[in-house]
Amino acid sequence: MIRDVMVHLDGSPEDEIRLEYGQILVPSEGGHLIGVFTNLLPDMSIAMPFDGGAAAVVQIVTELEQQARKDGDAAAGRLADRLTGLQVPTELRRFDETFGTMSIKVTEQARYADLFVATRPYGAGDTPVWLDLVESVLFGSGRGLLIVPPGYRQQGPMKSVLVAWNGSREAARALGEGLSLVEKADRTVVLLIDPKPDAAMESEIKTHLSRHGVAPEIVSVESQGRRVADVVLDEARRLSADLVVMGGYGHTRLREQVFGGATLDMLTISDRPILLAH
Repeated sequence: MIRDVMVHLDGSPEDEIRLEYGQILVPSEGGHLIGVFTNLLPDMSIAMPFDGGAAAVVQIVTELEQQARKDGDAAAGRLADRLTGLQVPTELRRFDETFGTMSIKVTEQARYADLFVATRPYGAGDTPVWLDLVESVLFGSGRGLLIVPPGYRQQGPMKSVLVAWNGSREAARALGEGLSLVEKADRTVVLLIDPKPDAAMESEIKTHLSRHGVAPEIVSVESQGRRVADVVLDEARRLSADLVVMGGYGHTRLREQVFGGATLDMLTISDRPILLAH
């Protein structure tokens, strides 16, 4: 059951969107919301010149760091006040780190929560400042990652959930991480894309969910050359789904996260929240 929800905060207007959504996810009894404030500091190793002038650079970076910490103090104060006003128990954890170490620190923290809430890092017009953080949490935390589209406002509790199911390990992980949300939903639809003639997958997932008190609707769709993300989102819009649950595909190699095509597409174009797990 999801009780401990961790929400990424960075002092931007999207904090309010993430906090609103996080508060919806936290149960009224026994729940807890952790705000993780990421305050970026300048990286001296990147700014250091190779042709002298190191002293001047150190002075500049030191001044920039002092200003970043000062700005962080102000933002942390505002966030602490906002958390106090929420209707659930909360706490604020602050990290003053450079870009190179921030993702590592946050991913370690995410392992001590049930779910991590972040803003979708891709998309036209979006600045992927926290792209590395989102990828790191997905692939390295061992926890579910709930991605909220920029500017998305959830109206009340989640009533309908779409589960994109293909029988893979990643899909099973995502369903396991989001099962308590599925159990609370009024309607759950399991989407099978280009299903094989064998009906075992359909019956097995239906039986599994029924044992959790869920009576899922099974929908089979032929992609007909469309991207998986387009098929999933078309169905989500048709059903007015409040949440999409799906596996996060990809692999890690030398700290570079590489998403599978369907996952990257969803993180680029999805207009509704996605719960991912890897």
